[in-house]
Amino acid sequence: MRIENSFIPVRGVGETTERKLWQQGITHWDEFDGSVVGDTVADRIESFIEEGRTHLERGDVSVFTEALPAASRWRCYENVRENTCFLDIETTGLDASCNDVTTVSVHRGGETKTFVQGRDLTSQRLEDELEASSLLVTFNGQRFDVPFLETCYDIDVATPHVDLMYPCKKIGLDGGLKAIEKDLGIDRDMPDLSGRDAVRLWHEYERGDEAALETLVEYNRADTKNMEPLMEIVTDRLHETVFEAACAGE
Repeated sequence: MRIENSFIPVRGVGETTERKLWQQGITHWDEFDGSVVGDTVADRIESFIEEGRTHLERGDVSVFTEALPAASRWRCYENVRENTCFLDIETTGLDASCNDVTTVSVHRGGETKTFVQGRDLTSQRLEDELEASSLLVTFNGQRFDVPFLETCYDIDVATPHVDLMYPCKKIGLDGGLKAIEKDLGIDRDMPDLSGRDAVRLWHEYERGDEAALETLVEYNRADTKNMEPLMEIVTDRLHETVFEAACAGE
């Protein structure tokens, strides 16, 4: 599903009206002709489509992520798939005011980079990676990763953001990232670790254990890379349950 199939970012158009449009065969912006809805809403939709095309030509999906509910922002992914940045962080605790970010991994275009505190993890590096991305994808990043980075590195994360936790819940996938991976058969190439292990590994590294840092980095990278296949599965399922089912009148 692409943004061009969506009408709910328009003020006054909810899921019921959008479903009605789809069921009447108006499944794409190109097919909208002003029927089905009233004149006022039709005018809003036409303005939205005109402005929306301009944003998409620039690869800018921010106007859509701002207008869409958190559980529906997955609709932006197909439009900017190749320039999507998957991000995950590790920290020394849960409070950004007194704990530190230890590692940050970003995965985009088949390449994964990991930045380490005290080495190459800087505000400028983070800003460069985010500015180079059309879409940011995290898991629970809306409540954790993004506020942590903004507090600890004094940056403003303005990149359009999809927090995978919300679309996962929409299709009945609850729990943490690793539990959902297991449910879906997404494999990891390393032993199962936890956030508590990540804190322990960092402290062992601070005491001089370089192998502990290597393990921590592998763990952080696995969390980040595995979000891509998860995103693919979730968007495919939501495409079927939200879009195809509505078009079929189910």
